[in-house]
Amino acid sequence: MPTEANLANARHILTQAVAEKVFPGAAFGALFAGVIHTGAVGHFTYTPGAPSVTPETLFDIASLTKVVAATSMAMILYDRGLLKLDTPLETILPTFNPQHDPARAKVTLRMLLAHSSGLPAHEYLHKRCRTRDEALAACLTMPLVHEPGTTAVYSDIGFILLGLALEAIAGEPLDQFCAREIFQPLGMTSTLWEPGPSLRASIPPTQNTPQLIQGTVRDENAALLGGVAAHAGLFSNVPDLLRFAQCILNGGEGLIQPATIALFATRESSPAGTSRALGWDTPSGLSSSGRHFSAHSIGHLGYTGTSLWLDLDRSLAVVLLTNRTWPDHGTPQAAHLPDRQEPIRRIRPAFHDVLLKALFASSASATRSD
Repeated sequence: MPTEANLANARHILTQAVAEKVFPGAAFGALFAGVIHTGAVGHFTYTPGAPSVTPETLFDIASLTKVVAATSMAMILYDRGLLKLDTPLETILPTFNPQHDPARAKVTLRMLLAHSSGLPAHEYLHKRCRTRDEALAACLTMPLVHEPGTTAVYSDIGFILLGLALEAIAGEPLDQFCAREIFQPLGMTSTLWEPGPSLRASIPPTQNTPQLIQGTVRDENAALLGGVAAHAGLFSNVPDLLRFAQCILNGGEGLIQPATIALFATRESSPAGTSRALGWDTPSGLSSSGRHFSAHSIGHLGYTGTSLWLDLDRSLAVVLLTNRTWPDHGTPQAAHLPDRQEPIRRIRPAFHDVLLKALFASSASATRSD
């Protein structure tokens, strides 16, 4: 097992990020060849005396919701023969294409999972809709910005509609299905939507302007949808996410068929140049996963400063949870920082590179000792 000395450089990267006010605190975990290591740095906020972050601290995991909940639900429904990837969305949600537009008729569940549906990346629904029903109606009638299947554009709107489709297929709400079929079987007792007032003080806040957001979802569209959505809204912690990762690395542990995991983890062949698998992303170019995850890896990021990467060849997973949006949507507090808009882009790959070097070195040393 890696020692603190082995992991000192990885921890230092996070500690330095706290000092530079990239985020006030972070929790992390690594799973390698069945061995777990966890740690944490910093505090809930930059205020002296703020609670310390621990590996068990509950974070708003933002778009990790897309893989931990929505994509996993899709895999389970696929296994049961209830979900067909190439089913047109209009077949399940007729109001998506009431006029039978030929372009909208091409949008399939596969395209929603692979972010190639032609739907826009993002819309500020909360600025023009007052209720959940209005927001869903806006998503269902939103014009396409690309011909379906021709362009990969990461789309929250697409995943909101995917969530509606999954609920229609399963015949029950997203949160109920995921709690019963995923979280409870895996012992993910800290993973949930809408933590409630009793937990709020134990969750790092994610925003302080224009109002304090603590223990409720930071994503405005997810909040408008009542806190439960397929694109964002889950809260979780490092131990729970490592339990989820272990399930995927172990071939589904009876919840999901190994062949289904392999299918969803395979990078799509089109559109040309896409890095997307089904629900998951894969390493490409200057990936947040760094340089040492194998090509047979899958992962995802969250806007609040979260990430989850799994190397399917090495039985390796790394979780990083932060609240980098505190206090003002993640604008760095230190004017001298390079890449001022999103310094988290520097931190993630650097952290993964150093952490994986420590894990591999420790494993090699243990092998030699044997």
